[in-house]
Amino acid sequence: MSLKDQFEAAVADSKNLPERPDNMTLLKIYALYKQGSAGDVDGKRPGFTDMVGRAKWDAWNELKGTSNDDAMQQYVDLIESLK
Repeated sequence: MSLKDQFEAAVADSKNLPERPDNMTLLKIYALYKQGSAGDVDGKRPGFTDMVGRAKWDAWNELKGTSNDDAMQQYVDLIESLK
């Protein structure tokens, strides 16, 4: 099974976790997904009034420079640990 296949399976698994992860873990899941699927963050940081968007942007921005494959593998490992 290729890394891309494992990643797509983990994305499907993430929708059926036994319990909802805490907010920090959700941000990590989001950031790893975006880094693995889209690469480095682009665009401007959301404004002060968009706290959720800003937190997501910041979490994704922390992974800047991480390769798509590394991010996908970390995503797969994180989802596996939550199952």
